[in-house]
Amino acid sequence: MGIEQTFDIIFGLHSIAAALKNPLRQHEKLVATDEGLIELQKKHNIQAKKLEIKLEIVSSHQLQELGKRYCAELDVEFHRVPSGMFLKTSPLETYDLQSIIKKPEVKLLALDQITDVHNGAAILRTASFYGIDAVLIPSSKSFGLTPSFYRIASGATEFIQLIRVNSLSRAVSQLNDAGIETIGLSEHSESSLAEEELRNKKRICLLLGAEETGLSHAVSRLVQKNMSLTSQGGIKSLNVSAASAIAMEKCFGVS
Repeated sequence: MGIEQTFDIIFGLHSIAAALKNPLRQHEKLVATDEGLIELQKKHNIQAKKLEIKLEIVSSHQLQELGKRYCAELDVEFHRVPSGMFLKTSPLETYDLQSIIKKPEVKLLALDQITDVHNGAAILRTASFYGIDAVLIPSSKSFGLTPSFYRIASGATEFIQLIRVNSLSRAVSQLNDAGIETIGLSEHSESSLAEEELRNKKRICLLLGAEETGLSHAVSRLVQKNMSLTSQGGIKSLNVSAASAIAMEKCFGVS
C-alpha cells in the first residue's frame, strides 16, 4: 500500500458524490469546472456551492494541471481527470480486525497479493453490492487507493470498512480462532464452491488470490477450505474480479 497518505484525491463523479456524503471524511476542497458542477447536481442532486467545503472553480486546462500536481505529490500515475472535477479529502479510516470478528454475524473478504487497480476496484464494488462488512487488504503487495482506483470503484469504498493487515496469514489464523469460516478460492481445488453448504453460515471470510498465482502458500495452507468454481465450458478459469462476483453470490447471496 506504500507510505501512509495524508490526503486522498478522488476522481469520478459517482465516487466524489459518495465521498461527499460520507460523514467520516474531512473534505479539504472540491476542484471543478462549471460543467462539472452542473453534472454533479443533475446526476446526484448535490449543489456544491451549498456544501460546507472549499470550492475552487477552474478551467478544464487548470483542472488537469492541478490533478497532475496532486498525483505527483501522492507519487501515483496521473490519468486524465474525468467528469470535470476532483475531490481532495482525508484518507479513509481503517479498522481493527478484532472489532470486526467479535460480531455474531459477519461477511468478510480478504485479498491476497492483488495488485491490479482495475481488479481491486471492481472487487470492492461487487463487495459493496453484496453488503460485505469489511475487506482485509495486506499492507504490501496490494493495489493502492489511487485517484484511478476510486474512479473505478464508483463509490464502493465509502460503504465498506477497510482493514489493513501486516500479515494476511496471521489474520487468517485469528479468523480461524474466532470461529469464522475461512474459504479460499482456488482453481486448483477439487472441491466445488456450493452455495447450499454456505447459505446458513453466519460468519464467513472469502479469500481471493492474485490472478496469475492464486492464494499464496502461507495463506492457502491456513484456510479451512480451499474451493473452486466449476467450469461448464471450454474456458477453465476467470478473471479474478469476475470469479469474485460468482463466489460472493455463492457465499453471501440471498437464498
